[in-house]
Amino acid sequence: MTEPHTSTPPQQPPAATAGDPTGRLQRASLGVTDIVFFVVAAAAPLTVMAGIAPLAILFGGIGAPVAYLVVGVVLCLFAVGFTAMTPHVRNAGAFYSYISRGLGRPAGLGAALLAVFSYNALQIGTYGAFGFFAAGTANDLLGVDLPWPVYAFAGIAVVWFLGFRSIHVGAKVLGALLIAETAVLALLAGAILVKGGAHGLSLASFAPSHVFTSQMSAPLGLAIAAFIGFEATALYREEARDPNRTVPRATYLAVGFLGLFYTFVVWVIVQAFGDDKAVGTAAQNPAEMFFTAMTRYVGGWATDLQRVLIVSSLLASLLAFHNAITRYGYALSSEGAAPAALGRIHPRHGSPWVSGIAQTVLAAVVTAVFAVIGAHPYNQFLLWVNTPGVVGILALQTLAACAVAVFFRRNRGADAAGRLRTVAAPVAAALLLAVITGLVCTRLNLFTGAAPAVNWALVALTPVIFATGAALAVRIRRNRPDVYAKLATTDVDSV
Repeated sequence: MTEPHTSTPPQQPPAATAGDPTGRLQRASLGVTDIVFFVVAAAAPLTVMAGIAPLAILFGGIGAPVAYLVVGVVLCLFAVGFTAMTPHVRNAGAFYSYISRGLGRPAGLGAALLAVFSYNALQIGTYGAFGFFAAGTANDLLGVDLPWPVYAFAGIAVVWFLGFRSIHVGAKVLGALLIAETAVLALLAGAILVKGGAHGLSLASFAPSHVFTSQMSAPLGLAIAAFIGFEATALYREEARDPNRTVPRATYLAVGFLGLFYTFVVWVIVQAFGDDKAVGTAAQNPAEMFFTAMTRYVGGWATDLQRVLIVSSLLASLLAFHNAITRYGYALSSEGAAPAALGRIHPRHGSPWVSGIAQTVLAAVVTAVFAVIGAHPYNQFLLWVNTPGVVGILALQTLAACAVAVFFRRNRGADAAGRLRTVAAPVAAALLLAVITGLVCTRLNLFTGAAPAVNWALVALTPVIFATGAALAVRIRRNRPDVYAKLATTDVDSV
């Protein structure tokens, strides 16, 4: 759904002054479609389908498509409460703002620190995957043999440049890349459907005998990671046109699209090999399952295109997470909870450029460390760095759902959306998300392939970082009560 454009140009951010060292982001710049592109691109649909969905089939059997559908339903429940609270949270801090309003400022600042850490982990770890796939694609298609760090650092430079430019530039780039990666999956699905799959089309994947099994806990954990990033719609409140309508619509569209699209694509790939051979094919070489299907049903040229688009899919994801991270820095700095420099807005491009430089330097340093120690870019760099980010975001979603229920219980006058949206949905979402978080933590070896000690150390990062943020809030309350009182109170709609 695209909002109509008017002839009035987006408001330009006011220049920084001595009294206001930050300036403001571009106002009324993004419509529903723009925000959907940002958050869906962060999920990297082509990458998670080609790279992760075969593992879901391997571990869960042909019922794996239902795992994506179930997770989509759970996150829709989360979105119901999340969007009901949107008109009451006029701050662009997303999890930080929602959790602060519902569970208090210490929990809110703990959530902010955890969100910054989690998004950084997700983004920086993805540079390993980007370098790995870019190096392999360049070698296979062009005969260019360069080590993965060369491509990773090139990706860091491109992401910094696009993040530095106007938000419009990023939206256009993400839109083009997202359409391309979605189109190639649609091409594969269409070819499989037209040819009737391996042995005719079947709905056995949705049969109770294939769904209600002990194996389904594994694909549920893998499926939840495929949705990471959709909740970042609220981060673009200050830049959205009519945010009270744009943010909820973008949230529903993002999670709805991802849930239905993922379910459909995973079901189609099962049809490509047949109900009786899909699991065996995934077991032989899960990384090649989608490429084999593309070659068989469309042709080698499409397989080559798919390899290129996986690289561009990862680039889109990196840019989307970069934008989310810099806007967290902006929101926190504007309220005094982070260094003021992180909130500086470029006078021409309207981007939080200092925050962008800080995030880029951090990504370059971490990438350099993994390159120097000789870590595998995918099996170690990506998986070990990304995994605590996935756990952190799941914990934040659970806390945010709790915060919605508590907020409306304390503010019954704000309960105009009805008890279903403000109580039943967020409570149900919190319980279900807590269960899924537990499943992910207990099956972390599926993500990392590491020893139990490494996995539990990665899980422990979430409570440690959250507690550190909460302790920082208590210290700010004691030493800087004026700053503490300001936390999560900025009304970006009135500035």
